Amino acid sequence: MNIPTNLKYTPSNEWLGPDGKIGLTDFAQSQLSDIVFVEIIVAAGDSVKKGDTIATVESVKAAADVYAPANGKIVAVNEDLSSTPEIINSDPYGAAWLVQIEGGDTSGLMDAAAYTKHCAEQH
Repeated sequence: MNIPTNLKYTPSNEWLGPDGKIGLTDFAQSQLSDIVFVEIIVAAGDSVKKGDTIATVESVKAAADVYAPANGKIVAVNEDLSSTPEIINSDPYGAAWLVQIEGGDTSGLMDAAAYTKHCAEQH
């Protein structure tokens, strides 16, 4: 399982990068399996609060909501995911970012070591 050390993580398996990009973790995509649909329900300019639903992801097995890991203002949305949702399976920390926020506070989020432990406890 890939857990980059430069990101922060939520118990619900979202990641927040130092550049404000948000996505689903490698652990989350592996649990969901083959992702077939992504709907981002926020737009650039929207303000979000930690815990707000920002997207829905559907796989052949299940559907899952994606939550904002921090308060902030949406400054970009990854429009490519609507036509290529499977990128979440192959590149969850790169091309598969969902949205980018400005002003995201990472306090209360897990570092890579804590998230690794969290994932181990989920099995």
